[in-house]
Amino acid sequence: MSFLKKIFGKTTDSEKDEFKYIGDNNDPKRDNKFKADLNKINSGEINEIFPILKPSDWIGIKAGALRQTIIGDKENPKLVVGFGYNAPNNFVFLNYSDYQERGKLEKMVEQAYDNLYKYEVTFNEVVPNKVIIIDGQDFCSEKILDTKFMKALQHKMGGEKLVVSIPRRRCMMVTNSFEEQGIFEQFMSVHKSTWENDSYGNAQIMNSLFVVKNGEIDMVKDL
Repeated sequence: MSFLKKIFGKTTDSEKDEFKYIGDNNDPKRDNKFKADLNKINSGEINEIFPILKPSDWIGIKAGALRQTIIGDKENPKLVVGFGYNAPNNFVFLNYSDYQERGKLEKMVEQAYDNLYKYEVTFNEVVPNKVIIIDGQDFCSEKILDTKFMKALQHKMGGEKLVVSIPRRRCMMVTNSFEEQGIFEQFMSVHKSTWENDSYGNAQIMNSLFVVKNGEIDMVKDL
């Protein structure tokens, strides 16, 4: 993925000072868990950084979290990638003040994506050679950014392109059968129910369909 061609949005000094913890600061239990996660990060017990997909209304955008725009532009982002540590209790986001040097920033981004590429996920072929569901693991949705992985899926399933749904964290649904009405209607039904059902407990990402060709996002259709 040509992620270093993307321009990271800038943030003001006031935003940097504001960004400490993206969550409910009035919840002592959550604050204590966050501090426990920070201790593990500071001690080096947790040291791997990952990218994580976030929607346009993500609080981290205004709070000054380090981010990369995937869909849209830095003034009007529709889908962004945040970066941070996947700690036991929280995903601990990085902020701009930690990465003012471009060399340090580029190295961090490369390492984050390398960790994503190495992250193994399993999939369920619910309709052989037509529909695959990948869910239940932390970075299932983010694997849409893994060009090699998406190319492998397309090679396995066949066809010139894939249609991909990532409505929430920890889930991805892929089909190559968008012209088969019955299959595609079921695909859309599952996407819709997943997007609307908060009982899954995973944060929403985007109510859209992604067209992926040769491992790269080629087009996005909002629903």
